[in-house]
Amino acid sequence: MKKTKVGVIGTGFIGPAHVEALRRLGFVEVVALAEAGQELADAKAEQLGIPKAYGDYKDMLADAEIEAVHNCTPNYLHYQINSDIMAAGKHVVSEKPLAMNTDQSRKLVEQAQKAGVANAIDFNYRFYPLTQQAREMVRDGDVGEIFAAHGSYLQDWLHLKTDYNWRLEPELSGESRAVADIGSHWCDLVQFIIGQKITKVFADFATVHPIRMKPLRPVETFTGKEIQPEDLTEMKVGTEDYATVLVEFDKGARGVFTVSQVSAGRKNRLYFEIDGSRCALAWDQERPNEMWIGYREKANEVLMKDPSLLKPEAKEYAHYPGGHNEAYPEGPRNLFEKFYRHVRGELDEVKYSTFEDGHNELCICEATLKSARSKQWVDVAY
Repeated sequence: MKKTKVGVIGTGFIGPAHVEALRRLGFVEVVALAEAGQELADAKAEQLGIPKAYGDYKDMLADAEIEAVHNCTPNYLHYQINSDIMAAGKHVVSEKPLAMNTDQSRKLVEQAQKAGVANAIDFNYRFYPLTQQAREMVRDGDVGEIFAAHGSYLQDWLHLKTDYNWRLEPELSGESRAVADIGSHWCDLVQFIIGQKITKVFADFATVHPIRMKPLRPVETFTGKEIQPEDLTEMKVGTEDYATVLVEFDKGARGVFTVSQVSAGRKNRLYFEIDGSRCALAWDQERPNEMWIGYREKANEVLMKDPSLLKPEAKEYAHYPGGHNEAYPEGPRNLFEKFYRHVRGELDEVKYSTFEDGHNELCICEATLKSARSKQWVDVAY
């Protein structure tokens, strides 16, 4: 079988996760990586076992062997690099956010359409077996009319005043942090499951630590707990540590979600509950192999991840028998499988999150920012 040759730009926290997921597909080969400088690129290539290393991503884009590129760089680089990848005629998988604002993301959607390249964004939580099961239950009418969707996405990696990361700097990450970084995942997942778009928002933001201690050297995401006091300097923070957002959906459902990066003990807890006229569904990303199903007229159920118990459309996202847990690494693996089968002509249907989905999430984020500042309901302008 001829393998699809792929390059990866950026090897911080998420880049190696992409590499690992791609290698598990079997029909995709990561042949190159690009980093900020040749020395770093060489070191990362040796560490990850990748044959080609480029100190400038534009040199990698000129490599005719590479058919697709994964953009795993910090947020402020996404727009230009995504545009350059498509201009080079290569398929593209981007980390979120798609760009820094909706003007940029709209241009990328238009460019992708004109270039005719496959384009995906890493909304990986769609691709867990039980989130697929939830979507199919809604589509089949098992849940009934959707009344409401509510939940949260809670983390603690920025809980302390001394916790720091480039995501705290708006010029690198964007004007919104908690909503854009993790709230976007919650919104995308819930909209995907219930088949409704968020049309209005009312947001309340809070910056718990308006002054943080910034390390005098770079710190990768989810690391840096051992920085010494003499290596720190004070910095003002203007983006939100916490937010609660009321939402309205286009088909009548209501909802609310809370995001926080200062919730002690919550490592990566994306949680939703969907209330329907026939039953309710609840799922917790930290317990990804079980889904609660609530009833009024009979005992509640807990569905364990087991391919033999899932709907046919969800079954293909589970790769191990019941009792064999599947979790975070399966999300990108399943997304990439659908993406590259489409690239290779083995799958006609687009069954992955695209640049358009990335643009839509930025529209929601911009509306929440406007709402938090105005203290009013704001329509989402797609």
